[in-house]
Amino acid sequence: MVVIRLARGGAKKRPFYNIVAADSRNRRDGRFIERVGFYNPVAAGAEVTLSVNAERLSYWQQNGAKLSPTVERLVKQQAKSAAAA
Repeated sequence: MVVIRLARGGAKKRPFYNIVAADSRNRRDGRFIERVGFYNPVAAGAEVTLSVNAERLSYWQQNGAKLSPTVERLVKQQAKSAAAA
């Protein structure tokens, strides 16, 4: 099954996550099918915290991919902030 989840990158104490579509049997930071966006929890100043390609995300969901709970929360958070702006 394809799952859309976070893959950790970055340095020690400076996490950076790629939002990826991956086979659920692969490791968290292992092989993935496509990079859909990124999440930078330690972004400061004018840096972008969250970026998601909504078109590709909806494509994967239409083809049966499930969102991980964290990615689902982040996508809702982004939609909420976009509606407020």
